[in-house]
Amino acid sequence: MSRRDTQCQKILRFIDEHGWITPIVAMEEIGCMRLAARINDLERRGYSFSHEMVKRKTDYGEVRYMLYRRVA
Repeated sequence: MSRRDTQCQKILRFIDEHGWITPIVAMEEIGCMRLAARINDLERRGYSFSHEMVKRKTDYGEVRYMLYRRVA
């Protein structure tokens, strides 16, 4: 990824390479702190995504986060 790539371009590339993305991964790998907003931007441009709420138990209780996949 080049520094000139937009967050949307980086998100699309990450999903194409890995098949999914979550807000934590977007923050750590891309530096995007508003993944839902970027996904919304991409959807307005015609891209389609599935949205899956993931629930996971941790030492601090249950956490929930969204997992996004690109729909062909």
